[in-house]
Amino acid sequence: MTHHLLSCQHKTTAMLKRITYISLILLLFSSCEDKKTQTKPQAVAHKSEVRVPDFNADSAYQYVKKQLDFGPRVPGSEAHARCVEYFIDFFNDKADTVYVQDFRTRLYNGKGIDGKNIIASFNPEAKKRILLAAHYDSRPFADHDPDEKNWNTPIDGANDGASGVGVLMEVARVLKENPMNTGIDIILFDLEDYGAPKYLNLMTNDDWALGSQYWSKNPHIFNYRAYFGILLDMVGAPNPKFPKEYYSQQFAPSLSNDVWRIARELGYSDYFTNEIGHPINDDHIYVNVNANIPMIDIIHLENNEESSFYPYWHTMKDNIEQIDPNTLGMVGDVVLNVIYRN
Repeated sequence: MTHHLLSCQHKTTAMLKRITYISLILLLFSSCEDKKTQTKPQAVAHKSEVRVPDFNADSAYQYVKKQLDFGPRVPGSEAHARCVEYFIDFFNDKADTVYVQDFRTRLYNGKGIDGKNIIASFNPEAKKRILLAAHYDSRPFADHDPDEKNWNTPIDGANDGASGVGVLMEVARVLKENPMNTGIDIILFDLEDYGAPKYLNLMTNDDWALGSQYWSKNPHIFNYRAYFGILLDMVGAPNPKFPKEYYSQQFAPSLSNDVWRIARELGYSDYFTNEIGHPINDDHIYVNVNANIPMIDIIHLENNEESSFYPYWHTMKDNIEQIDPNTLGMVGDVVLNVIYRN
């Protein structure tokens, strides 16, 4: 069953809380002081006797490729609309309930734009719930491409967007065949990657992750709560590095440590490295701050002078050639072990 949720008009830009790096640090400390009201995830247990279903990496790869076949999924484009319909059909077949959350917001330039968050719920009656998320839109500007001529060209967004969605689609297939007592909600956020292009030199944070900003203040279910959440972003490139993203470690340290412990137990310690990564302004920030749900970000981060992200971030080379099924399989294996062992 699909539910279409109509949003209220975005009245003013003040409705979107501006989160600068300074105010974000203050929010981090205030959230720590308000632990009594925040859901605190318990440690993920060592449950070697629990049967965890297999994750099919080749299937996840095909889900990534299917998204790219539509073309760049820039909000407002035909490719974006067709991909939304594909997601709705897919999740209607896999999940118990599907919600389409329509919303209107404003871009960095003040222009109004419509977005759609897609929520697929499994075992919707369960009180204990886990939230899994990724963004599905692709960047309208290849503003980090080495060729300046490409700076206003939309990118495929194979790793930056489609990879996380592909993993979650395969998780959805597994959940249908292997139902859980715990409720699972998969959210595909829209308008994550429509922030101001680099060449404008606008130092803003709240122009990004617009879909999660909206959902975190207007969840699909009134008073929605989740035990914890995991965000996937750029999880498909070969030989990735997944350090513990800084804000994840601040908001949900026990969850972050448990997920990396499970990755180590599965033999992935060369990729899920036991180090603290850069602070990233991503969808998990707003889920933590606005929805008060502890959420971590599994994201490919690098230490180089040009960027914190993987080498082809926001370039024309973020295409299907950058996707390695082995990486998708590794991340999917970790996610399945976390949710089935919880």
